[in-house]
Formats: sequence, C-alpha cells, structure tokens
Amino acid sequence: MIGDDVFYASAADLNRRLKAKEFSCVELTRAYCDRLEKLGPKYNALALSLRKTALSKAKDIDGEIKRERFRGGLQGVPFAVKDLLSVAKFPTTWGAKPYATQVFDYDATVVKKLVKSGGVLIGKLAMVELAGGGGYRYPAASLHGPGLNPWDTGRWSGGSSSGSGSAVAAGLTGYAIGSETNGSILTPSAFCGVTGLRPTYGLVSRYGAMALSWTMDKLGPMCRSAEDCGLVLNAIAGGDDQDPGSAGKSFYYTPQYMRPAKEIRIGYAPSDFAGAPEGAVRSAFQAAFQVFQGMGFAPFKEVALPEEYPYGAVGSTIVNSEAGSIFEELIASGKVDELADQRQAQGLKAGLEIPAKDYLKAMRIRGLIQQAFREMFANVDILLAPARNNVAPVVTEPLDRMRAAAAGTAGPGRPAGLGALTTAGNLAGLPALCLPCGFADGLPLAVQLVGRPFSENLLLKVGVDFQARTDFHKRRPPVVG
Repeated sequence: MIGDDVFYASAADLNRRLKAKEFSCVELTRAYCDRLEKLGPKYNALALSLRKTALSKAKDIDGEIKRERFRGGLQGVPFAVKDLLSVAKFPTTWGAKPYATQVFDYDATVVKKLVKSGGVLIGKLAMVELAGGGGYRYPAASLHGPGLNPWDTGRWSGGSSSGSGSAVAAGLTGYAIGSETNGSILTPSAFCGVTGLRPTYGLVSRYGAMALSWTMDKLGPMCRSAEDCGLVLNAIAGGDDQDPGSAGKSFYYTPQYMRPAKEIRIGYAPSDFAGAPEGAVRSAFQAAFQVFQGMGFAPFKEVALPEEYPYGAVGSTIVNSEAGSIFEELIASGKVDELADQRQAQGLKAGLEIPAKDYLKAMRIRGLIQQAFREMFANVDILLAPARNNVAPVVTEPLDRMRAAAAGTAGPGRPAGLGALTTAGNLAGLPALCLPCGFADGLPLAVQLVGRPFSENLLLKVGVDFQARTDFHKRRPPVVG
C-alpha cells in the first residue's frame, strides 16, 4: 500500500526508497497516476494523463534498479509538466481553446533531460491560457477552468503555472515543471505552499516550450523542498543550440561548496515585513525574518530598489510587444477571440499596436534596472523579500490589485523597498527561490531569495538551511480527496 506519507515525500526520499525496494517504480507510478487522475480534475490541475507511457517507463526503471544501474537522485520519481511543454504525439494545448488539438512530433528539451535522468512523466498540467499573454483579469482564463488551491478550493492556486502549484501541493506528482515570465513560478509556489525555483534567464533550455516573451521566459522546478529543486535543476540546466536564448552554461548542484553563512550578506527592506498586512500575515513574515536572522549570516543590510523606474510598465511593454508578435497569426485569424478571457484577447491585439519606440525605450530602461542590480549586489549576496505580500485571493476576484502590488505600484505613498522585486528580478533575468515561510488563516505564505545571475547554488544552500530549521514545506493541506 502506498499512502500519503509517500505522496508527500520529497523526490530525494522517493528515490532512496525505490533503491531500498520499499516499493517498485511500477507500483509508485500506478499510485501517482491513480491520484492524479482522481484528484487533478478537482483542482482543475490536470490537462492530460500519460499513464500508459509512464507505466512502460516505470517497468524499465525497475529493471535498471534491479541491475543496480543507478542514474541519480531523480531516477524512478514520477513528475508532471506544465502544458506549454511539448511531449511528442500528445496534445499540447497551451491552456487555450484555439490550440486544444495541437500536437508536436518532438519532446521539449526539459522533458528529454528529465526522462534521460530516469524520471517518469505521468502527466501534463493545466495552465492559464497562453501563460497569461495579453493580460487576464480572472483566474478562470484557462481551457481547464480556474486553478483551485488545495488549501482552500475557494482560493486561487496562482498563475500561470496553476496546475503545477496545485498538483505538487496536493501530492499528485513528485515534482512539476512550471514557467515564469513575470511571476508564474513564484506566485503559485507561494499561494500553494511549495518550493519553486526560477532559474537565471538562459540557464534552462526553452526548446519545445511555448514562447510568450523571448527575452524573459524561463522554465523551472516546483517541488517539495529546496533540495529537490537543486536535483531537478541539475538535470534540466545546460546549453542548447536549439534555444537562441541559451546562456550555454551548465549547472551542478553542489551547495556543500558554498561559503559559510557568516560570509553571506543578506539585503532586505524593513517595510516589506513591517508593512505587510496586519495580523497573521505580518506576524508570519516577521517570524520568518527572525529565523533568517538566527541563521548566522553577516549583519543584514537595508536596501531598496530605485524608485524612479516604472517596473510594471517596463515589464508589460516588453512582454506585450513580444507576445503580440509571437501570436500575430492567432490574432490575424480571429481565433484569438476564442480565448476564455476577452480582456486577454484584447490585450494581445493591443500588443501589435505598441510602437517600436516604446519597446526600445522599455529595453533601455531594462538595461538601467540591470545595472542597478549589479550595483546592489556589490554590497549584498542575496535579497530577501516576501514572494507575495498576502495569501491567495478568492478565485472569483479580479486580479488587478494583486498585480499592482507585485509591480510595486499599489497605493499612494508606498515606502521604498523591494515591493517590485518579482517584476524587476524577471526584467534583470535573476534567479529566485520561493520558500514557504508560514500561514495566515490556514493559507500558505512564502518569501523569495533573489541572487546574482547563476547563483542558484547559493540560493539553494540558504533555502536548505532555512528548511532544516522550519517545517512549513512539509505541511499538507488539511483535506485532499
């Protein structure tokens, strides 16, 4: 019998137990497929089950383990991917009605690499249509319905990797792959209480993934722990000539070689924690901050993003301009009007009308933002801030206020701080690690760690140490099923 302790185990632990022959890979895969097919629709998380191919792969893995042919820490672990990644001969819908029957004849590079590492692909996960291209107002903007949060199905699981967040939180998969252009790994990770990693731009190949913004799209893991994120990134990172945006860099998960905590400098903005919503939210963030203060780092430094840059406007101009070009054929055909959210359809159309001078101006300001980060990281090694400054919103609420807060534009007199870090970090192509850090009214909260380009090992080391002192990443939704 495979019970909840298995479904909520880390990938590293599942791999260990497979090697110890506590259960076979076929047994584990069948149990996960059953769970994903039964509960995935409850959260609008399942786009496609891949049971048949998964069980065939699992049988092969059992043969390898029997012969003691070990491939690494992900061998035999079931996983699922966001439905913007191509899987040969199966539908890849991009979460949108116009592409409901779309099929590719090749696997995305990330899928290839995970399967090569011994991973067992059990399904494709639901997403916001076209990863939110054009801007959507309601969580219901998806071919599969609004992503529902396992902690409270009246709440949103976050976009656009909604299915990935729900599936990991509910124990429907060992881990998942999401994508981020402007918060789509961090947001569902924070709202669903899972650990998510946004890699440095260019570290992970996007070949075989739907493009939303050529200069900002990134793929990354959503897992149970920081250690699992390291294992997955180790498998999927690396150069790829088929991705023009590839940085051509490799990654090896080696946190043990990072310098000691006393030499690590943390930057933060007091207003991000003291200015959080009053009550349980503020208390949780302040308690998490105290944990970091007790981890033996060098004295913390107060920092702030330059206030003169319109981070939200710059990000939306770049993403909307590139998305308009990418989906020009969809727009010209009129099929864009088949999208579930008409505001999104109009946004894509408007993207084609953005003048080149506005796009170029946004790109120039982006360069200034990148320079500002370089100057900031001359004095600190990691930036610490809330991943989202509140719990998941009610699933029927419009998302305008939440987006304004993420862009750092919510409310007059907003104090200087890191309120726009998610948008600014994506513009600069910086890596970020989302860590569950507490609860408010039974709903998860999270912080993010942001570092210099290609500093993933440092972020992961700090994340592992934080999770060794807390158990928020091990908590389970009270009722699943």
